Amino acid sequence: MQQISFRAMGSTITIIVDSADPTARSALTSARKIFLHHEQILSRFRPQSELSVLNRAAGQGPRRVGRTLWQAVCHALRIARLSQGLVTPTVGAALIEAGYDRDFGMLIASHRQSIQTPVAIPSWQRITCDPYRRTIALPAGVQLDLGGSAKGWTAAIVARRLGKRFPSLVDAGGDIALSGPRRDGTPWPVEIADPRQPDTGIELLLVRRGGIATSGIDYRRWQHNGRWMHHVIDPCTGAPAQTDVLAATVIASSLPLAEMAAKMVVILGSDEGLRWLNARPDLAGLLVTTDGTVIRTATLTRCCWRPAVESAASL
Repeated sequence: MQQISFRAMGSTITIIVDSADPTARSALTSARKIFLHHEQILSRFRPQSELSVLNRAAGQGPRRVGRTLWQAVCHALRIARLSQGLVTPTVGAALIEAGYDRDFGMLIASHRQSIQTPVAIPSWQRITCDPYRRTIALPAGVQLDLGGSAKGWTAAIVARRLGKRFPSLVDAGGDIALSGPRRDGTPWPVEIADPRQPDTGIELLLVRRGGIATSGIDYRRWQHNGRWMHHVIDPCTGAPAQTDVLAATVIASSLPLAEMAAKMVVILGSDEGLRWLNARPDLAGLLVTTDGTVIRTATLTRCCWRPAVESAASL
């Protein structure tokens, strides 16, 4: 095993390749450069990033963009379509209004005082993309936030590229992309942390390929005008989601799909979110509710080694 860890996209990134090949080190270094390059382009917290420039041009007509931003926006719009608009990149203004107007590391040390009001979330369908000219036109008032979408998309790209040569695991702040089984054909062990006690595991998964994503209201939280806020915006209200799901972990065929599903479950809440998951047998999930209940979908058993909480409900 060889690995590299670094900070990018607001998270700790860890990349592991199951190989003793000495050329793997240079491959890991190249993978790190991809993350850092994407961060420079796709961060809304960098005033000169290409995404920030595009956001400032909202309402000014089509803007030609670079290939990376084009692909990242197209990916985010596909997720919006698949989720029927529940997971959308057009929540930028709502996040700013909720106080998430700077890098999270700076945010928790500051308190911006203003009156927080819900923001109407523009429809992602109002964004115009021209693939021939590679232009994007944002309507006035639209501010894109690619956030976790860009991070998971980047992790999946890196895992796919590394996977052509080495069995690889890419952990982007707890969201994991797997290129395939380990060198000996066995699955990768991945532990789900208990959101109530982050140093304690709640489930051990054995997964060969695909993606594992966790979304929740337990980590990216901050105080704004004396109220606790979080980063999962409900596009129906334009404010942080009112939910009984503390954290949701989903295993899917790809990391972007797992990320979309996990965020949907948080926004929908445990009852509706579980119904949505259970209607899709290609997904597996584990939810921890705000009252401490742990709920597993029946499909989770196919990638579990052992249940860590014997009293957990299984649906």
